[in-house]
Amino acid sequence: MSVSNSSAFIDVHGRSLEYRRIAAAADGPTLVFLHEGLGSISMWRDFPERVAAATGLPAMVYARYGHGQSQVLQQPQGVDFMHREALESLPELLHRLGIERPLLIGHSDGASIALIHAGSGHPVRGLVVMAPHVFVEDISIAGITAAKQAFETTDLPQRLARHHRDPARTFYGWNDVWLAPAFRNWNIEEFLPGIVCPVLAIQGYEDEYGSMAQVDAIARQAGGPVEVRKLERCGHSPHRDQAETVAATVVEFVKRCSGNWHPRPA
Repeated sequence: MSVSNSSAFIDVHGRSLEYRRIAAAADGPTLVFLHEGLGSISMWRDFPERVAAATGLPAMVYARYGHGQSQVLQQPQGVDFMHREALESLPELLHRLGIERPLLIGHSDGASIALIHAGSGHPVRGLVVMAPHVFVEDISIAGITAAKQAFETTDLPQRLARHHRDPARTFYGWNDVWLAPAFRNWNIEEFLPGIVCPVLAIQGYEDEYGSMAQVDAIARQAGGPVEVRKLERCGHSPHRDQAETVAATVVEFVKRCSGNWHPRPA
């Protein structure tokens, strides 16, 4: 497997987005990683490489507009920012990179984007959604409020600066939307029946941003098969909090979803 340690940039709807591809020696669907609300390529750490290596499949990870080394946010985000990412930016990015029928692996906001994308009819081989949001809970608002206090009173800005070009714009671009009164009614359950591909939904019992009601809603309403994993001693980042368990679970799911693929001739 060939892993590129350097990022490339691509123009999507007039914005420069950072992305990184992980090549493989097998023919099969591309794994596309969708980061959390304050995420970036670097904040995934080695999780994409580990999953790609274990499955033998190619992968692509990118930073959304306003994140990582992608173009800095120029204006406030709207309450529909996840919808716009799922329905406009992600399809264009996949088209530009020649990626068809990917297997999406999303975390938090990235998981929600994956659900909207698949539920709106875009062709997807499968979904892995870790700590997904399908509606806003009281615990979500409490967690976002606590994050704002941490950003303004701790070294969180300095820590985020290691991962983002403009940590303040990245942080408030996410935090302000989630705390906006209009966002309290945000809900994507309408997309769930349109998801016909297999879904792996992973949720930690100690998640500070959401409860088991999120994955239960997916299991109850999705139009295709759903496997739910509920993890003890796990917060909002299952792939970090329960790294070995989650990696093994994701790899096994990806292998089942991917069907048969064959190594390319040397």
